[in-house]
Amino acid sequence: MPYLAAAVVLIGLLSVLNLVLTLALVRRLREQGATQPRDTGPPVALGPGSQVGEFTTTTTEGDPVSRENLIGLVGFFSAGCEPCHDLAPRFARLTTGLPRLAVVTGDDPDLVAVLSPAARVVAEEDGGTVSRAFQNTWTPALYIVDGEGRVAATGGRLEDLPIETPA
Repeated sequence: MPYLAAAVVLIGLLSVLNLVLTLALVRRLREQGATQPRDTGPPVALGPGSQVGEFTTTTTEGDPVSRENLIGLVGFFSAGCEPCHDLAPRFARLTTGLPRLAVVTGDDPDLVAVLSPAARVVAEEDGGTVSRAFQNTWTPALYIVDGEGRVAATGGRLEDLPIETPA
């Protein structure tokens, strides 16, 4: 009987020690996770080097747009997206020499009005032709497209792109 009691006490002590070590490990992992940088960019399907798909559409001004005449900065914005509304004025104020195309999904005349003076604007429904060509499902999303219809850079903020941005 004394052996049985000693075994039960020993197993109990080992269980408590195991619990304390497990909790210490979880606490340390949480602390390290808080200091690790997180990827804040949008989940983009077309990364640098990818070819933009074929598309043809018209801007709000009636000008044709297709992959063949697309070059420069392409921004995707949506009506119900607060970060899109924050990014739009900065996108419009860019002083870079890159031509700009803004794709606005949903019905938002104010967003179109902010973007129109500085960029060609395409208004389309969610999952429209330009969004499908870029395989884009996230807003805001930014792409730089080269003269061959390939994505040169992507990001969710202007600071993610290799361009000079306004303050």
